Order: sequence, then structure tokens, then C-alpha cells
Amino acid sequence: MDRPSRPAIPKSVLWLVLLSFLLQVASIGITHQYLTRPAEDHFAFGWEMGRVARSIALGQGFSNPYGDNTGPTAWEPPLYPYLMGGVFKIFGIYTYASAWVLLIINSAFSALTCIPIYLIARKTFDERIALSSAWTWALLPYIWYWSVHWIWDTTFTPLVLSLIFLVALELDEWRGWRGWVIFGALWGIGALANPSMLAFLPFCGLWIWWRRHRSGLPSISGVVLSSLVFFVLLSPWLIRNYEVFGRFVFIRDDFGLQFRLGNWKGAEGLLMAYLQPNLNKLEFEKFQRMGELAYAADCKRLAFDWIRENPKRFALVSLKRFFYYWNGVPRPSDSRAPWDFRNSLFLASSVLCLWGLFRTLRQKRRGAWLFAGLVLTYPTTYYFVFPHARYRHPIEPELLILAVFLISEARRRHPQPTTDEIPARTSDLQ
Repeated sequence: MDRPSRPAIPKSVLWLVLLSFLLQVASIGITHQYLTRPAEDHFAFGWEMGRVARSIALGQGFSNPYGDNTGPTAWEPPLYPYLMGGVFKIFGIYTYASAWVLLIINSAFSALTCIPIYLIARKTFDERIALSSAWTWALLPYIWYWSVHWIWDTTFTPLVLSLIFLVALELDEWRGWRGWVIFGALWGIGALANPSMLAFLPFCGLWIWWRRHRSGLPSISGVVLSSLVFFVLLSPWLIRNYEVFGRFVFIRDDFGLQFRLGNWKGAEGLLMAYLQPNLNKLEFEKFQRMGELAYAADCKRLAFDWIRENPKRFALVSLKRFFYYWNGVPRPSDSRAPWDFRNSLFLASSVLCLWGLFRTLRQKRRGAWLFAGLVLTYPTTYYFVFPHARYRHPIEPELLILAVFLISEARRRHPQPTTDEIPARTSDLQ
């Protein structure tokens, strides 16, 4: 047998995918999310990815992340800008039709994520938790927000990362080479969509090796094969970057700016958006004058200079970013109250997820340490750059499963009394 038998996906889950998709598409029309903002020449329509997509549609290639002919770029990973560029080519640049198509595609990615959520939860817990997790993901309005509001890779990344998580769970006992090929291919696709997920790759690989080692299964040849597939998928983009910039650039080159946006004068643990080239004329002129790579390097230098001069401040700001990642980013308010209750639901969801993780580890559930590794590794970049609510969304499928598990555990510990028990308990009180 080449791999362990896996249960078929119930028809109810497939119908749930369709229901979730249709509801999200309906919400696009009802809330008019396709009416994108025309300010700043439609910059909010996909932001830097939208600008690159416009250049692709105009035949200028992968270039101009802030417009105005700044030249070839690696400012963003390639997959989603090329998707946007194809949509722009067919349905028009920054048109309502393009917005509709992209939001519908996002909704499809979000709805399809129900399937790996169901399979992960079934493999690590049971059928009841699997169905509850899939239903919660499918019908939770908070999940819809990212698919019907953000034209970005925000829904594609959770889908790919959850598929990677599922394959990792399977690989701990999956014989043969197919699983390793799929594993490497998913990581390659994921890296080209959102390189931030690579923070989870070392832990994920080590977890698979350890599980297979304990089962007496070989891993070295599989790791080599998976790595080969991974780099084969990345190589066209890496070669393109080398030809364009004359030096090695791994997928994207904007880390310097991102690092400075969270670490410079006045840093408080939040995004200092006023330093972005699209909002700061001096920064944009500097971007044009220096070129992309030199500008990113200069931003990185400025950030590290500030850190060396303010190490204690950097440590404090990083702790704030850790808190904001799980609590939610503070929003502007005139209130002088010591606590912003608008983030209470976000914080409560984080508490449920992390508590569920603790219970999973304590019960030594299958895949418990894989959940822990994802929670420990994926967010680390944002603790040192700056947080945003959407930066938690790529790991939301796994977090949601943990929260559903915790709630299920609580219900088991405190079951509701049956109709036969209620009269008996009432008579005891009399």
C-alpha cells in the first residue's frame, strides 16, 4: 500500500463549501465591496500588488510597485500580482468588474479551506469536531471579511498553509514518494504567494522526520526529493530576479522597508505608515533616485541604527507587537478609557485558541506539537516588524480548530441536563 487510506470527504462538507461560497459572493454585492476606493489613483485596489498587476496588464512586466515607472521589481512575491494582472488584462484595470472577479476568487479560496480544516480536525480529534470546525469557518462573518474586503493573498495563504499542515500530518506514516512531491510543491507555491510562511518550514520538516523516525520509516530520500521539487518551483523566479538585479534576490526584497516601518524614531509597536513611499513624497523620490535594492538596504540600515541606539526601546516595542498580534491592533479613538473593548472579541478568540493548544498538548493529541510549532514560528516575523489583524489570518484555520476543540471539551465537562433530569433535580431542591 502506497499511503494510508483516507476517508472520503462527506457530501455535507462539499455542500458546505458551496454554501459558504455563495454566501460570501452575496455579501460582496450586499455590502458593495466591489466599489473600490478611487483615491490615490486606486492604490487601495490591491496596493503594491495592484500597481504591479497594472504594469503586467499594460505589458510593462513585473514592475512599478508604486507606479511612475520605477522599473522592474521584486517588492512583492509573484503569484497574486500575476493573478491580478491576468484579471486586469481581461476585465480592465481597476474596474468594478475586476474587483468582482478577484473578490469571487478570494471567496472561492476561503470556501475551499473548509475541506482541509475538516480533514485536519478529523485526523487530530474526531468527526464531531471536524464538522463543527468546518461549519464555523464556512459561516463565520469574520472569516468572510478577509475574502470580500481585501484584494490580496489573504485567503489563498490560509488555504495553502492548511494543505501543508494536512500533508505533514499524513507524511508521518505516508509511504512512497508522492507525499514528498506534494509537500515540496505546496511549499513552493506557498513561498511564491507569501514567503512569511517559510518561518514554519524548518519546524514542520523536523516534526515529520521525528514522527517517521519513531515509526521506523525512512526520510532522507524524501527530504531530498521534496527539496528538489521546492527549488524547481522557485528557480524560474529566482533566475528572473538575478537577471533583473544582477544579484541573488530570494523571492522579494522589501524587508528593509517593512523593518523600518516598525523600527525607527517614534516607534510604538505599530505600523508607521507615513514612511511608506505611496504616502511620503520624499520617500518615493528617494525610492526613485536610489533604486529598489539600494532603497531597501538603506531602510534596513536606518532601522538597525535605531535599534543599536535604542536596544531597550526595541525590546519594549517588540513586546508590544507580540501583544498586539494576539490582542488586535489598537484603533484610533478619542476615548481615555484604559481598555479598548473593541478588540475584546479578537483577544477572546486568541485566548480560546491558545487554551485549546494547551489542552491539546496536555492530552498528547496527534499533531499537537505540529499545532504548537505553527503557533510558535509563523508569527515571529511580525513581532519584530509590525502587527496587523490580517497577519494572523494565515494560521486561522488551525487556530479555529483548537478553539472548537476547547469549546467541545467544555461542553463535555458540563453537559446540559436532559428533560428527564430536570424534574429529578427540582425535586431534590424541595
